[in-house]
Amino acid sequence: MPPAGPAAGRSMVAIKQVSKSFGASRTEALQACTLDVPAHEILCVIGPSGCGKTTLLRIVDGLIRADRGQVFVNETEVTAPRPDVAMVFQHFGLLPWKTVYDNVAYGLRVQGRADADLADAVSRYIDLIGLRGFEKNYPYQLSGGMQQRVGLARALAVNPEVLLMDEPFGSLDAQTRELMQEELLRVWRSQPKTMLFVTHSIDE
Repeated sequence: MPPAGPAAGRSMVAIKQVSKSFGASRTEALQACTLDVPAHEILCVIGPSGCGKTTLLRIVDGLIRADRGQVFVNETEVTAPRPDVAMVFQHFGLLPWKTVYDNVAYGLRVQGRADADLADAVSRYIDLIGLRGFEKNYPYQLSGGMQQRVGLARALAVNPEVLLMDEPFGSLDAQTRELMQEELLRVWRSQPKTMLFVTHSIDE
């Protein structure tokens, strides 16, 4: 169970009456969506492809703005991308020209961390996801499950309060998907984060 503390039991993500439409025809992706995600818990949103799940995550991440409504993270309104929120993507989103180590370090470098300061954090998260020994490998040298572990480590390395999971196991085979589900729960138990997980699969 997640640790008790000042944040426990309160809403870490609050989505209030959020609506979003796209295109000249104003196709509605979200209509008055309201949702609360308690701190240190995993909340899963299930729905068919095209129902607005990814749009919802992108709004929470500050990548796009809602047409109406508000989103709050840690009681502060989201108006742009912020360092306390990180996303894991369905198709890994790794930089193919960078090694495992440099992919995990990427977010820390964007934050301005010097290489000498980030080495311990990168090594810790590579250990956490079980990829010690693969630091110098490139994404093309890894299986799909291993690539998704790198994506998870990259998101965790920036130490976000909130982790957004956009169908992260959707492109994996059934066996690897089950292993990654177990891996995610293991990581969450060791370092509880508030997670908003979207998928079209009830099995996930």
